[in-house]
Amino acid sequence: VPPPRASTPPPADPFAPATGEAVFDALRELPARIDLTPGRPDLTAFPRAAWLRATRAVLAELPTSSLGYGDPRGEPALRTSLAHWLARTRGLLVHPDDLLVVSGAAQALSLLGPVLRADGIDQVAFEDPGSLGVRQHLRRTGFATPPVPVDHAGIRVDDLRATGARAVLLTPAHQFPTGVVTRGARRRALLRWASEGGLVLEDDYDAEHRYDRAPVPALRTLLADRVCYLGSASKLLAPALRLGWLVPPPHLRDALVEAKRFADLGNDVLAQHTFARLIDSGDLERHVRQSRTRHRRRRDAMIAALARHLPHAVVHGAAAGLHLTLTLDTPVPDTDVAAAALARGVKVQPLSWHRVRPGPPGLVLGYAAVPATAIEEGVAGLGAALRDLA
Repeated sequence: VPPPRASTPPPADPFAPATGEAVFDALRELPARIDLTPGRPDLTAFPRAAWLRATRAVLAELPTSSLGYGDPRGEPALRTSLAHWLARTRGLLVHPDDLLVVSGAAQALSLLGPVLRADGIDQVAFEDPGSLGVRQHLRRTGFATPPVPVDHAGIRVDDLRATGARAVLLTPAHQFPTGVVTRGARRRALLRWASEGGLVLEDDYDAEHRYDRAPVPALRTLLADRVCYLGSASKLLAPALRLGWLVPPPHLRDALVEAKRFADLGNDVLAQHTFARLIDSGDLERHVRQSRTRHRRRRDAMIAALARHLPHAVVHGAAAGLHLTLTLDTPVPDTDVAAAALARGVKVQPLSWHRVRPGPPGLVLGYAAVPATAIEEGVAGLGAALRDLA
């Protein structure tokens, strides 16, 4: 889920102690030679030729009647293609009618807000650390977001129970920002909690981007009635497509379809058919394989650069994803480190942005959109910034 655009002007200093919704806007607008902020796919690798072929084929074959208002649930062709894609890549066996096409995971959360509140849910527990941008979305949607600690095995289910929340949002395949995979014992405890009346909002974040480990099954495969699954093309292809999907539990499906209908009458029909053709042709799968190879090279370049320039930093989450998280052995606040790096032309996010409870200082570094030579230069700048503060 991307950080929300704020309605208030961005602060002049995004690393000031009091951070509000505009903090991401402020960081985006600040110039930097090298941008290592997380959550950015390599947009230069967008498969333009394949997308153009698919668009031409769709325009040549799509009947005129299909150019009117579409099904608010999403075009049947795309829902069918997505059902096959999810079965192949995530082990999810869903009927096309179980799927709802949305404008990214951000819209999924916005649609879920009134539907869950009508069901009596006013809190969505949230991983700590966990994405500040997603937490902001949940709060804007009207939910309290009690933090639940995450450790080496995933979310701590006993702490989740202690919040009293009836819903929790998780990134179990590759937790943001730590990169932890929710392990078997925690999954079983989580599913017991859900079977007793809890609802899991499963953001399948970075599930396709893995390098050194086998894929882990989606939670939705284990308890369909109590898991609401969210996915998106934003990291697979590009955020600008505004294409995502939602697989809700059956008791929420009709209410979510109505919420989507009254939100926008459905997604762009042509883009949906083009995306469906990209899936069916195998072009999307080829793109993902090529991206994985490129991302692995860039990840390796970043790990090697960190060993040279920040040898005392501890690296987390290297087995998958589009970012690395560092914890730093320094008494200096990580916001000061990020500010010092920016002064040297390197843009990063402090780990403390994504924490509610206190924790060690750290940084979150994206590598997917940055060539290896720039990664080396950026990490060298980080090392120099830390030495400046020592």
